[in-house]
Amino acid sequence: MQDVLIDSDVVIEWLRGNQKIVDRLLELKRSGKLIFYSPVTKAEIFHGLRPDEEKITADFFQACSPIPIDDEIGEKAGRYLAQYHKSHSLALGDALIAATCCQHKLTLFSLNRKHYPMSDIRKLL
Repeated sequence: MQDVLIDSDVVIEWLRGNQKIVDRLLELKRSGKLIFYSPVTKAEIFHGLRPDEEKITADFFQACSPIPIDDEIGEKAGRYLAQYHKSHSLALGDALIAATCCQHKLTLFSLNRKHYPMSDIRKLL
């Protein structure tokens, strides 16, 4: 398996202490996979962050690696939006995350499969 890009829902479940998600992330780390996040994910998490979650959230993101959004990712996200916005209600954030996966050949770890109908990205099962 390739290295992994995590979606916001995975981070939220980790923050909630969902043992299944915690175990899966630990398993990925132990197997030597790098875990990346998009600035989109970080923005979504900080948008809904409670004051008592600041430290644990900062620690979580520090244990992962950021992947910047660049021009190629922006173009690919725009193409995804053109293709899937009407049929799947694809949002900009999800398009950017999917495009990041595609451009960097990462596996997407998301609990919201319906947000990612793209056939050219790998999804963690």
